[in-house]
Amino acid sequence: MTPESIFSLDETHDADRASWVESARGHQVFPLQNLPLGVFSPPGGTPRGGVAIGDEILDLGAALARGLFEGDALRAAQAAAGRTLNDMLALGSGPRVALRRAVHAALCEDTPQGRTARACSDTLLHRAAECTMHLPARIGDYTDFYAGIHHAYNGGLRHKRPSPLLPNYKWVPVAYHGRASSVVVSGTALRRPNGQRRLADDAPPAFGPSVKLDFELELGLWIGPGNARGEPVSIARAGDQIAGLCMLNDWSARDVQSWEMQPLGPFLAKNFTTTVSPWIVTLEALAPFRIAQPARPDGDPQPLSYLLDRDDQARGAFDISIEACLSTAAMREQRLPAHRVSLSNLRHLYWTAAQMVAHHTSGGCNLQPGDLFGSGTISAPERSGFGSLAELSDDGRTELELPSGERRTWLQDGDEVTLRAVARRDGYATLGFGDCVGRVLPAFVPG
Repeated sequence: MTPESIFSLDETHDADRASWVESARGHQVFPLQNLPLGVFSPPGGTPRGGVAIGDEILDLGAALARGLFEGDALRAAQAAAGRTLNDMLALGSGPRVALRRAVHAALCEDTPQGRTARACSDTLLHRAAECTMHLPARIGDYTDFYAGIHHAYNGGLRHKRPSPLLPNYKWVPVAYHGRASSVVVSGTALRRPNGQRRLADDAPPAFGPSVKLDFELELGLWIGPGNARGEPVSIARAGDQIAGLCMLNDWSARDVQSWEMQPLGPFLAKNFTTTVSPWIVTLEALAPFRIAQPARPDGDPQPLSYLLDRDDQARGAFDISIEACLSTAAMREQRLPAHRVSLSNLRHLYWTAAQMVAHHTSGGCNLQPGDLFGSGTISAPERSGFGSLAELSDDGRTELELPSGERRTWLQDGDEVTLRAVARRDGYATLGFGDCVGRVLPAFVPG
C-alpha cells in the first residue's frame, strides 16, 4: 500500500492553529497549513531552500543553524537547504512529512518550538516580495501527459474525427517526452517561437514566428525518490513517487504543431518554453482535498490490472479549482485586473497521478528525483472551463472579448497568462499553489 503519511490528517491540517507570522493568518495561498517547499534567493544572497509562510519565506539553512530540527526532519532539512531540492525529494515521504511537522511546530504560535523561532525571526524570515524564486529542482526529464479527457475530446471535434477520442485514449495514459532544458520558473518571459508552418492548405510551408501561440492549463507533478531502471513501480506504490504538485503552462505553437506532429507528435511546437509555479505543494499538505477518482462513464473500459488499485481509485484524485487569467499590455496600462478566461478543476483528469507513474515505469523506465510530469490540459466539460485558446476560440474562429475592448483568438506579444490553483473544503484552511506567470515577447529576429 502507498504510505499512509501522504493521506493522513494530523495537527498540521488543523484550521484552528495559527502562526506567529502575522501575514500567514487567514492567508489564502500560504497559510500555516500549506508550507510548500521551494528555492529562493534573498536580496544579495545565493539560492537556498525555503518554505512559504504567508508573505514570508522561512530560510531552512538559518533554521538548521538555530537547531530547530532533529531526526528525520533534520535529515530532510539538511537535504533541502541547498541550491536545489533534489536530495530532499530523493528521501521519500517519511522524512518529508517529518520536516513538514517540524516546520509547522516552529511556525505555530502556541508551541515551545514556535516561541524559540519567533525570538530569532529576524534571521529566519525573508520578505517574499524582495526575493527571487528559482526552479525548485534540477529537472533531469520532463514528460507531458494527455490526461485531460475533455481537452482530448475537444481536439478530436476540431479535427472532425468520426470518433473524437482515438482508440487508445481510454486504455493507456498517453504522453510524450518534453524538453527539460526549457522549463522555466514563473515570472520568466518567453519569446514567441519561430517555426515551420503551413499557412494555407494549397501553399508550401514557410518559416517564421508562430501566429497561433497558445497556453495550456496544466498540473505539474514533481517526482520524489524514483526507481531503478528495469524495475517498474506498482500502481499500489506509485502514489508515493509524487512528492508534490505545482501549476504548469505548456505553451504551444498550434500552427507549428499541426504541420509537424505527423507522424511522431509535437516537437518545436512545444519545446521552446514550459512555465511552472515556483513552490512544490506537498501531497501531505493536500490530504484534505483528496477525493475518489470519478467513476468512468458506462461503456468505458476498466483500466488494465497494472493501472488499477482500489485505494488509488478511492482517494487518488483531487478536488482543487484551477484557473487561467489573461492580461494584455493595454489592460495593464489601464490598470485593469487580469481577466479569467478559464475555470476548471483537477477532478476532470481521466487518469490519476499514480496511474501516470505506474504506466511511465511499466516498461522499465527509471524516474529520478526532480523529474517533472505535466498532466495535459485540464479542461472542464463546459466552455467556461476550456483550458486552452485552441478550445476557447474554436481554433481561431471565435474571438474572446476582454474588459479593455480588445479581442483575442491567439496570444499576442505583450500578453501575460497567469495560472492559479485554489484548494477549498469546509473545516479546513484554504490554500493555493502560487502563481504561474509568463509574458510573451516578440519573436527573435537574427541580426
